[in-house]
Amino acid sequence: MFLLVFFFIFFVILILIFGGIVIVPQAYVYVIERLGAYYKTLEVGIHFRIPFVDRVSNKISIKERVVDFDPQPVITKDNVTMMIDTVVFFQITDPKLYVYGVENPILAIENLSVTTLRNVIGELELDETLTSRDIVNGKMRIILDQATDSWGIRINRVELKNIIPPQEIQDAMERQMKAERERRELILKAEGEKKSAILLAEGEKESTILIAESKKQAAIKEAEGQAEAILKIQTALAESIKLMNEASPTKEVLSIKALETFEKVADGKATKIIIPSELQNLSALTSTFGEIFNSSKEI
Repeated sequence: MFLLVFFFIFFVILILIFGGIVIVPQAYVYVIERLGAYYKTLEVGIHFRIPFVDRVSNKISIKERVVDFDPQPVITKDNVTMMIDTVVFFQITDPKLYVYGVENPILAIENLSVTTLRNVIGELELDETLTSRDIVNGKMRIILDQATDSWGIRINRVELKNIIPPQEIQDAMERQMKAERERRELILKAEGEKKSAILLAEGEKESTILIAESKKQAAIKEAEGQAEAILKIQTALAESIKLMNEASPTKEVLSIKALETFEKVADGKATKIIIPSELQNLSALTSTFGEIFNSSKEI
């Protein structure tokens, strides 16, 4: 009998010992209540609690969480109603405040994000809303983080996932984008034609310059050739005169050379040639000698 009681007591002690051991896994914290009141927060590791006195009221993940809220209707400053859904990234920094600060924290964050979104969008017009997502995200994050600080929650990021304007606004935006694309197309086409015309004009200009330069070079070469020919003729003439002077020709030889020159000048084409009197006398003398020479041959 004594042994049965001993084993029973030993078994109860083992149950109490193992039942009081609490192992907290990574990225989690446990909130412990003692006799219904908050006692402490257990972090990662092995802990011991008093059975039937201490209990784990909440197991809280301290990892960053992402909550995607349904689209909500909002009205812009220029009275355009659109649907916007938000994504909130948050993390629990104080488990005690998270457990005891607010009932249903996720629902509280959703309602707070909806009211904040409406307040922020209400200060912007439609075009500003579509082009100022970063500004809206920043304002909402600051406001939500300040409001949830007393709940032990830190808001890391807020993103506008989708902005859905009314259908007529979407149609107008599509027409506007189409007109803008057509305008850009016309501008690009006009710029292309302008560049093409400029290139053609520059090509014609360069061609004209090259042609003029070519003609200029040809004229220079022709003038240089003529100058060189004249120089050679004058040089040959000077040499001829020099040689003639060195030979000391008689007056009769010079006269004969002059007649030869007149013969070349006439060349069968001149209709009238004026011969100086000295050359005429020389011509008569030459004729006389010719006749004497011919008569002597006949004898």
